[in-house]
Amino acid sequence: MTEPYAAPGIPVPPQPARPAGGRARWPLLGVAAGVLGIAATLVSDVHPLVEQGQGYTSEYLDDVPRMMAHISIVTGFAAVALLLVLAAAWRRRVEPRLPGSTAAHVVPHALTASAGALTLGYAWKGSLALYLPGGVEAGGFDAAGLYTMFVLNDFGSFIGWLGVVVAAGAIAWMGLRERTVSRWIGAISLLPVVVVAGAVCATGLPGFQGVIGPVWLTVASLGLAFGRSTIVRD
Repeated sequence: MTEPYAAPGIPVPPQPARPAGGRARWPLLGVAAGVLGIAATLVSDVHPLVEQGQGYTSEYLDDVPRMMAHISIVTGFAAVALLLVLAAAWRRRVEPRLPGSTAAHVVPHALTASAGALTLGYAWKGSLALYLPGGVEAGGFDAAGLYTMFVLNDFGSFIGWLGVVVAAGAIAWMGLRERTVSRWIGAISLLPVVVVAGAVCATGLPGFQGVIGPVWLTVASLGLAFGRSTIVRD
């Protein structure tokens, strides 16, 4: 059995028992949250196609895919729920092993922050599904109101993934500095941090974390579920 990592002089609480040779299943929550996040944020994007060099105006409202907005809120809310359950599982399974690791304590807080922000982001997608033609409350807003909802959705479901990128930074520290996560997971966890920080500093782009965050969460969670990281071994 692998000994839990702890700072000197800090007692380690008893660890939950798991059958010998078994694999931790809780990281699969991250896989599911990541896949649903990809579906809700990227696959279910509501931006209609426009000619190169042209911006969006209210004239494009008829081309906004209402069904994609509906799919996005359903899959997005499911991803939010899984992020919260993943945060709780991390607190129960990982924090007792690493009481002296600040990075380990950052992860569930960052996941919870993302869940709160993404609730709003995907709810704005739901507003389009509700009020666009074909929705159950179609006609509830005029074109100006619908266009405001559309503008909110430009980055609405992308911005909230910032917390997941913060969690990636914490896991990178755990992998490369503390060695409680496989080094390759630590290395790939640096990528979303560097890319998002670079995009924000260079251009002010507020939502690229929505592109890379759910993909990273899926890959890193698969690595934890089937790899040899200390935090998931008996």
